[in-house]
Amino acid sequence: MKVLFKRLSYFLLVLILALILPAGVFAGNPEKKFVNYVALGDSLAAGWTPYGQDGLGYPEFLKDRFEQSQYTVDFSNFGFPGYTSTDLKNQLNREDVKASLRDANVITIDIGANDLLRALKINPSTTATAIYHVQQNLNDILYKIKALNPKAELYVMGYYNAFPYVSEQEQALLLPLLDSLNGVIQSVTLAYGGTYVSTEKIIAKKFEEYLPNPLDIHLSTTGYQLIAKEFWKAIVSH
Repeated sequence: MKVLFKRLSYFLLVLILALILPAGVFAGNPEKKFVNYVALGDSLAAGWTPYGQDGLGYPEFLKDRFEQSQYTVDFSNFGFPGYTSTDLKNQLNREDVKASLRDANVITIDIGANDLLRALKINPSTTATAIYHVQQNLNDILYKIKALNPKAELYVMGYYNAFPYVSEQEQALLLPLLDSLNGVIQSVTLAYGGTYVSTEKIIAKKFEEYLPNPLDIHLSTTGYQLIAKEFWKAIVSH
């Protein structure tokens, strides 16, 4: 009888503790969060500064956000200054890049602006052709990535207005081109089940701070941090 009473008392004690203590007290150590993050893109991914120096791009700041949220991060950044969509498509043939993409959980991409910028510089009449090539190349890029890793989450960036200091007349010519480029990027991204990350409006709000050099298209540190924040918002809401 005493043994039965002791067992009943022990059972009641455990039941009371289970009700009044947080569930985590009885749980084992929670599984540590892990992400394998791969960044692809041009000078914005590479982190080129507004004054022609190598710095930290938005992928580094996005990695920081993962770590601040208690993730262990395996991080590879293949961003390269000056890359066009053709360059990125060819980069995907490298064995080290393919190996990283196969293991990735999260992949971010920004590509296409240099295609348009080169067309504007060499022959403005070819901008429509350049945007069409971005569409075709991005389609090939996402197809290759999905073939390597169909489960990875894809986040593709839309571009901001990199020329906010030029005249209204020039803006009237440039902004429709930006809209066309972003429209192509968004449509191809969505076709492959990816997430399109818009940046145009947030950069425009304080472009003097985020684009401090009127003669350069690259972002300040705070600009890159802001882009990383937009990617993070898309990731946590996915």
